[in-house]
Amino acid sequence: MPAVLGLSAYFHDSAACLVRERGIAAAVQEERSSRLKHDARFPARAAGECLRVAGLSIDEVDLVVHYELPRLHAERVLHSQMRFSPRAWRAFPKAVRGLFDGKLWVEHAVGEELFYDGPVLFVPHHLSHAASAYLPSPFDEAAVLTVDGVGEWATTLLAHGKGGSIESLEEQRFPHSLGLFYGTMTAWAGFRVNSGEYKLMGLAPYGRPRFAEALRQDVIRVGADGSVKLNLEHFDFPAGVGMGKPSLARFLGGPPRGAGEPLTEREADLAASAQAITDEALIAMARHARARTGARHLCLAGGVALNCVAVSRLGEAAGFDRVFVQPAAGDAGGALGAALLGTQHLAPGFRPERAPDGDAMQGALLGPEPTEAELESALRGNGLVFTRHEPADLDARVADLLARGEIGGWFQGRMEFGPRALGSRSILADPRGADVRDRVNRHVKQREGFRPFAPSVLAESAAEWFEIDRPEPYMTGLVRVRGFEGVERTPAEGRPLEPWPVRSPLPAVTHVDGTARVQTVDRRVHPRFHALLSAFRDRTGVPVLLNTSFNLRGEPLVASPEDACRTFAHAGLDLLALGPFLVRRSEQRPGVLERIDAPTRISD
Repeated sequence: MPAVLGLSAYFHDSAACLVRERGIAAAVQEERSSRLKHDARFPARAAGECLRVAGLSIDEVDLVVHYELPRLHAERVLHSQMRFSPRAWRAFPKAVRGLFDGKLWVEHAVGEELFYDGPVLFVPHHLSHAASAYLPSPFDEAAVLTVDGVGEWATTLLAHGKGGSIESLEEQRFPHSLGLFYGTMTAWAGFRVNSGEYKLMGLAPYGRPRFAEALRQDVIRVGADGSVKLNLEHFDFPAGVGMGKPSLARFLGGPPRGAGEPLTEREADLAASAQAITDEALIAMARHARARTGARHLCLAGGVALNCVAVSRLGEAAGFDRVFVQPAAGDAGGALGAALLGTQHLAPGFRPERAPDGDAMQGALLGPEPTEAELESALRGNGLVFTRHEPADLDARVADLLARGEIGGWFQGRMEFGPRALGSRSILADPRGADVRDRVNRHVKQREGFRPFAPSVLAESAAEWFEIDRPEPYMTGLVRVRGFEGVERTPAEGRPLEPWPVRSPLPAVTHVDGTARVQTVDRRVHPRFHALLSAFRDRTGVPVLLNTSFNLRGEPLVASPEDACRTFAHAGLDLLALGPFLVRRSEQRPGVLERIDAPTRISD
């Protein structure tokens, strides 16, 4: 079986993935090593990590595959510059520089950065997304939808996966894009595009969709098949000079929120309106996919597939038995799809080996795993006091401390691939405390107080705590929390928005609409995290932990033991479980934590 290296680069969330023998050997995002969040540069570090995990040299790679057709991308960029002139003229130098700085010379970069002189294959962007969703999925046959901003010309693809092959059926083309509409709304609410969409989604339950009807009438039309038609009079992104034009202000209650300005009820209503339209479009797409393919299952990828609010409704609303979302649905997952398509190019009919009754993603635990010696070296190098424990003893000790209200970093095993912390590089806390959400948001994550946290739950106990009848191993869908009684609404008209207290058995992980983005933890897939949850259940009767990514605001997920030590010191965590080692803040020598460098970014 050949060894194939897939790459995504030069847009956002660059990544590398290595496929060999019967499955996915490794997948890593460039940001984890470079420490530059959403790093778009060529993923040389990520590719190196994949090769190290697999124990291969670059000379043993049979094929390198890139997740886009660069010349078709250039055609779209240059065509748009001409079509939307003269407004696009001021963006023209940047657009051309972007092409010649890397996008048109991927093959050259592969040789220069990786010292690789073998064949390089290019595959379409949305086909890469489709392969990343269908080929590792549990299904032999499925409808496949990929929805994002844009890749080459396509903004949406409908495909049919059957027998390990993928047939492209329909696509929607730029500039009409659901992803870019949602990105424009993200920017109008004052969040960063390609990063703040999670914030807009989390803000939506605080608002009312009072702008939705005006947007439907004059800004965006959704067809019966889910296709969208944008009124380009109100958008600047086709010209490359921004997202929304000032004319949107009359539909969205005023101009965009400025940097540093407080969030108000207006932004919450804007978020609710954008979410309502996104729900409508995705449901229509899914219904059309069901009718066009006749498939009983649905696979999703592309950045919009990470909108778990909309995705959680698709199965029931469109008549699908099951829905599978690629856990790295954004551009990082394109590297996986490229590698899988490249493997099929060399070995027709290939699909990665799937777990019994499961998928081929291995719990998304596809990154590197430092050795115990490397973990201990980082602790000693930073002057930290620590103790070593056997796994069962460590689980018991950490569970006791979490149950007493401490907040901890959990660094175990292989790193996750994709945007979610799934119990390997996580910050954990007791979900029962009414103040825990605010403590973690304000003092640990240092982020906006309205943002919700996800629960991780033992798979065998999930239905007792959540309205769930299916595995959710990747935090890609929403479910209702059992026992949710409502919220104490805080009026925000004319004042900054404040988080609402929640009445729930699990208030720290229940959003204000009574939902949670749950992760079900299966002993067969993630035995280490399952053991900790079991220990917490044995002490509290609750098989659930608050689980959020181990990082500070604006930083990528921790990757190395050094990253973990720095973040532990500067995030105000009470404990750090680094492999078999336990670090307690209360046991550190005076001044040691203050001398540890803050998390840093690597620059060229």
